Amino acid sequence: MENKFFHHALKVRDDQCIGCTHCMTVCPTEAIRVRNGKAVIIDDRCVDCGMCLRSCPVKAIHIEHDDFSRIFDFKQRIALVPSVLIGQFPEEISVTQIYSVLMELGFTAVYEVEHGVEILQHAMRRFMAQQGQSKPVISSFCPAVVRLIQVRFPALTENIMLLKPPLDIAAHHIKKLYTDQGIEGHEIGIFYITPCAAKIAAIKSPVGEERSPISGVINMDFIFNKIFRSIKQGGKNEACLLPEINPLTKEGVMWSLTHGEASQAQGRCLAIDEIHNVMDFLEKIENDEITDIDFLELRACDESCAGGVLAAANRFLTVERMKKRAKNQPSIHDQTAENHPQAISNYEQYLLQNISIEEVNPRSMLKLDEDMSEAMRKMNQRNKLMNVLPKVDCGACGAPGCQALAEDIVQGKAGIEQCFFIRNRQLTAGQLDMAGSTAIIQKIWGNKKLKNTD
Repeated sequence: MENKFFHHALKVRDDQCIGCTHCMTVCPTEAIRVRNGKAVIIDDRCVDCGMCLRSCPVKAIHIEHDDFSRIFDFKQRIALVPSVLIGQFPEEISVTQIYSVLMELGFTAVYEVEHGVEILQHAMRRFMAQQGQSKPVISSFCPAVVRLIQVRFPALTENIMLLKPPLDIAAHHIKKLYTDQGIEGHEIGIFYITPCAAKIAAIKSPVGEERSPISGVINMDFIFNKIFRSIKQGGKNEACLLPEINPLTKEGVMWSLTHGEASQAQGRCLAIDEIHNVMDFLEKIENDEITDIDFLELRACDESCAGGVLAAANRFLTVERMKKRAKNQPSIHDQTAENHPQAISNYEQYLLQNISIEEVNPRSMLKLDEDMSEAMRKMNQRNKLMNVLPKVDCGACGAPGCQALAEDIVQGKAGIEQCFFIRNRQLTAGQLDMAGSTAIIQKIWGNKKLKNTD
């Protein structure tokens, strides 16, 4: 099992949290508990999917990202933007305008992430043709899904495609391009504008890599508002001093959307988005209910990156805009020596040599103890507790369900008296007095809620 620390971008503001359990009930990995009236995120279970952030009615959950002023720590400041950022804007706002404002904000260059797609396509075909690779091959594109597999479906980690996603390929390309020009590494700042929390977490503590080449991560919603405000205030002037922009291919524009990756893979390929749909499908794969699939594109967000929690625009409108943009772009299959971006062709061999990631190790959240015999003992204890608990998954104990409470109990993180039904039986049998029951409730829900019911 991998013991590497998981960085998490999702944080709880205790001063705003009201302990409503909305986040706890929607979390796909049961990574949230309520303690003393506040939500608490369990690091080993969280995959930074952002479902909790979406569900919070008081905005008590937020995403930590790098301060924008950090870009000025570097002489060369590159904005690494996904194509979904362009899709946030109305069609009358051009790519040139967006790039221009990013330069005005302080970046010295702008580079779209999906320029790495062509290199990845070649590597995918080679990877899937390798003998011995477990099928289906699962895309490594979505970091929330990679972490989900590590903690919830550890047996499927061997199915993950051990290739960098376009984001990392693009970052390595930029780093190589600048260092070959004699620019020192410490002068190069590569900042990714992210639509989701999971990519922040993946950059801060990458899976399958020792260190990310990306210097920092900036909230897409923050950047969108800055760009949009600037364009609205400054009109629609297309004039700028930007270098010529290499056009992104159709495949590149569509890559981050549902079916964008699967449509380019070989064999029987499926695309599933939204994390609960992904979990349902992975359970069927794990149980051998679905077979004969060669490639799986799995994305945690509905409509993939267009539905990221940090995206500002409606995801369906974003998809529509990106599809329209793709129609006007060249195809990878139409590339020739004359129109092939020279920077990519010059560095293709380097990127292919550095495109692999290390084996992804499981980090099962189902593991009750490091010691096998102790884990077996706790498992038996958990099963006995499940025969006693009511199995109604009401959440009144501060855990998302009875099994989650049972696991907390055997790991010494909770007591069986936290269960409302058990506590009521103890009160009736005289095994617990009212003062003791009140203390237990206060430990879960805090004093404030009890005072509000007076």
